[in-house]
Amino acid sequence: MKVVLAEKPSVAREIANLLGVSEKKDGYLAGNGYNVTWAFGHLIALGMPEDYGISGFDKKALPFLPNPFILTLRKVKKGKELVIDKRADHQLRVIERLFKECESIIVATDAGREGELIFRYIYEYLNCKKTFQRLWISSLTEKAIQEGFKNLKPGNYYDGLYAAAQCRSRADWLLGINSTQALSTATGDGIYSLGRVQTPTLAIICKRYQENQNFTSQKYWQIELLHHKDFMEFKSLSVTKFTEKKQAEDLVKLIERNHIQSAITAIDTKTVTEQSPLLFDLTGLQKEANKRFNFTAEETLNIAQSLYEKKFITYPRIGSQYIPEDVWPEIPDLIRALHENEQYKPFTSILTWGNFNKKIVNYLKVTDHHGLLTTEKVPSALSGQEKAIYELIAFRLLESVSQPCIKEITTITLKILHYDFAAKGSKVLQKGWRSIYGSFSDDLEKVQEFPELKKGMEVKIKTINVLDEKTQAPALYTEASLLSAMENAGKEIENEEQKKVLKNLGIGTPATRASIIEILLDRGYILRKQKSLIPTEKGLRVYELVKDRKIADVSLNAEWELDFQRIENKELDATAFQKQIEVYTQSVTEEFLQHHVERSDLPKLVCPKCKVQHLIIHHTIIKCPDENCNWLQFRNICEIQLSLPDIESLVKKGKTSLIRGMKSKSGNQFNAYIALNEDHTTSFTFEHKNK
Repeated sequence: MKVVLAEKPSVAREIANLLGVSEKKDGYLAGNGYNVTWAFGHLIALGMPEDYGISGFDKKALPFLPNPFILTLRKVKKGKELVIDKRADHQLRVIERLFKECESIIVATDAGREGELIFRYIYEYLNCKKTFQRLWISSLTEKAIQEGFKNLKPGNYYDGLYAAAQCRSRADWLLGINSTQALSTATGDGIYSLGRVQTPTLAIICKRYQENQNFTSQKYWQIELLHHKDFMEFKSLSVTKFTEKKQAEDLVKLIERNHIQSAITAIDTKTVTEQSPLLFDLTGLQKEANKRFNFTAEETLNIAQSLYEKKFITYPRIGSQYIPEDVWPEIPDLIRALHENEQYKPFTSILTWGNFNKKIVNYLKVTDHHGLLTTEKVPSALSGQEKAIYELIAFRLLESVSQPCIKEITTITLKILHYDFAAKGSKVLQKGWRSIYGSFSDDLEKVQEFPELKKGMEVKIKTINVLDEKTQAPALYTEASLLSAMENAGKEIENEEQKKVLKNLGIGTPATRASIIEILLDRGYILRKQKSLIPTEKGLRVYELVKDRKIADVSLNAEWELDFQRIENKELDATAFQKQIEVYTQSVTEEFLQHHVERSDLPKLVCPKCKVQHLIIHHTIIKCPDENCNWLQFRNICEIQLSLPDIESLVKKGKTSLIRGMKSKSGNQFNAYIALNEDHTTSFTFEHKNK
């Protein structure tokens, strides 16, 4: 009897169906010589300090460097405590029994670093010694699973991948646990969670937010001309940006008073070839879905995972936009499958069959899995969100195999007195991939038609307009632009040698970037405001404490990712890497512990109830230190965090300013004041004075 272990029940069912395994048992499926079972993601994790007998934040125990590391069954939060996940416990017992009874094991967890870690931690925790083979597939179609079972690899073939995954898990634990406890101990002001990926991501958001808030907009003016020649009109814009409106208006008066015409000083025409876009990787899909549909990165990942499990698309947790040569012969079949669907037929019909663009074929740029593709199974009915994501992937496939878009771009320079003006227009010679209506087929540049023009020719001015403009602050991050920043973080490194080494290495991986954003939201470090991601007071506080330290530097994250790749390729010893991380963790911990951080920005407020003690202000609560008084006020009210000025106003004046955008239990937004009552409790006071 062989045991097949999948990462989740839905994948196990697909595999079992293909293997002819149909008998339902408690926690697995049986039949035809197989038992097909499943995990629920990470059933086993690295133990927390309390699993080593350390309770609370013990300064004397820092830095805590476990040797050996303990593995524990997954825990869930119950009240304020972490307790064993009963569902995980039951499923692990099923897996343990099946492992003991089987001849061998087939690993069918997701084909990647985390999927490998999920299985190996279970295998190690159960102290299993049975031989195992690896199923490595990029989609859940019948064909892909059959090919995968024909090409099972020995388990030790992926030892490098496991070593990299284990090093990532342990290194993140060491740095995260120790730096969090050290900084929280130093501040004495609540828990400040830090991490190798989350902290530099927070730094990116905070830095941009401060640049946006501190930006001083400068006004400037430009002159727009409407030209007329041979019954055709076109516009030009002054190259000069005037810092005073009067300068622009004086020039306009001079031109109008003297009927001065514009003279063409240069005409530059060039042909531009826009290559078709590559296939989506996960980050690219998340960015596009956020821009077009305002989906969060986490939502897009979940939808794509659902489409994968329904066999409509290939494996989505990928960082490649290319396919290897051996996948290329399958592309025509995928497009024929789309052609059978009336929605896609108008676009598949205009493709040049027999002459598809092979730009997406590059074996050297394929990582664990190739770029996102549809499968031969085309959905007939999907939910609205699933349909939107599927269409992005399907249209992108059609675009990627289309011919380039070729445009002729003309730039004309005109001169009036000693001022230059520029006019730009484009003409599409070959639409190519832009004729496919898909994710990147935005409207073509507005074509500005030009009459027959020659250098030295004078052109009449029909109207003149002075445009009021102003410099724009750096835009706040949306999820789409943040994903781009995370993906390209290595490009911001100033050290040229590091920059070269870390090219194409950003923060995190395509599979983890969405979860990092969600972690920052859960920690209360950032919040969503319309489409933007902005830091909270707590997030800015953490940023100020760590912004000059390496833990907030993108280079640390990129260096680690580079090391993980080297460990996977067996070019770097995993033990040596862990020793290096322990040394770094020790220095970070000691650095934080040596600095007692005082909050100079907190107002000194006397308790409104006892009138004696000074209030203690934390991120989540404001409280009186006198246990007999015990006055307390939560800062998060109806999804809005009370600011320091509002806390001061509440305590000193008995009422906050008008707080906008609070949400009731039913989800409705409302505005209200928070008022201090005679019994020192608080309540809402609305604009019409109704409590």
